[in-house]
Amino acid sequence: MDIARIQEALRREKLDAWLFFDHHQRDPLAYRVLGFQPIRHVTRRWYYLIPANGEPRGLVHRIESGMIDAVPGEKLQYSSWREQHAGLARLLKGSKRVAMQYSPECAVPYVAMVDAGTVELVRGMGVEVVTSAELVQEFEACLSGAQFASHIEAGKRIDPLCAGAFRFISDNLSNSVSEMVVRDWVRNQFKATGLVADDGPIVGVNANAGNPHYEPTPQTNRPIHPGDFVLLDMWAKLDQPDAVYYDITWTGFVGEPPERIREVFEIVRDARDKAIDVVIGAKAANREIRGYEVDDAARNYITSRGFGDRFVHRTGHSIGTEVHGSGANMDNLETHDERRILPGALFSVEPGIYLEDFGVRSEVNVFVKSDSAGTTGAVQRDLVKI
Repeated sequence: MDIARIQEALRREKLDAWLFFDHHQRDPLAYRVLGFQPIRHVTRRWYYLIPANGEPRGLVHRIESGMIDAVPGEKLQYSSWREQHAGLARLLKGSKRVAMQYSPECAVPYVAMVDAGTVELVRGMGVEVVTSAELVQEFEACLSGAQFASHIEAGKRIDPLCAGAFRFISDNLSNSVSEMVVRDWVRNQFKATGLVADDGPIVGVNANAGNPHYEPTPQTNRPIHPGDFVLLDMWAKLDQPDAVYYDITWTGFVGEPPERIREVFEIVRDARDKAIDVVIGAKAANREIRGYEVDDAARNYITSRGFGDRFVHRTGHSIGTEVHGSGANMDNLETHDERRILPGALFSVEPGIYLEDFGVRSEVNVFVKSDSAGTTGAVQRDLVKI
């Protein structure tokens, strides 16, 4: 935690303070921003306030009085609810406008960690509560050099595995290859190459590829034959602390793809490139760009080609130590994400068109520097011929 940087950001955003709150470890963002892990299970509420000026201070329950000792500042204590409310009032004294992990109308659910009752309690003390979404992405979702290096290394391992998965399908067409067989092959390759993932990958054949979050099960598992369309979506990170995910989607066809499938692929590919280009162009022009603008670039193109109603999710998501990170999403569909895309931001660009008999998604990762932006791994230009 860099208190001086946080306070500088608070003054820039015209905020009096950033108020952190947790109970039962419901807010992982608080621990990541503050830079510590609880010493034991959190069974009582704690508060920690970083003011725009002055020393931070906290409020803890007496039976867990050491819970936030890892962060600096005076710690008030309470036992009863009356003491809790009085202590919180003391903590907030002099603050009129504070940030919390709150999102108006839950527009950014990745930041909406504080319960409505706690927000009501703070507001009842005459304090305006605003979202910490911009602060969170600045201090939690912008990668360090080591984190970015871990992402690049993951990509160097995953890109060859993706190509290898298509070869595995080709080599086993006469050997009862199926979605689950390919999924298990990828999982085994992840393990063998020092990669981990909480779930996945997605292996979708024909109509199953038209389901954006499909994952094969024994009930839905489909064999792969000549004339089939195949979608592979895989994400993983190095098996080490603080590693960052690499997340890609490629598509292929067993044999010569029909013109209709080729056309849809090219529309998705070109929409992807338009979204990437708008980010690169903004950085080259030193222009501020926000998440919804990237979504617009891809979505407007797909809509102009007659498939707007078949692009049913946002264009991309923040990527971090969790595959869906807490930074700006490339979204003007599910939410209107007005958060700035900051230097150090990593995110996916993955437009898609989903039809009844197949679906195409093309996903790459984009990293933003202070004066440039670009993709971080292999970029699919044509359908893979399996």
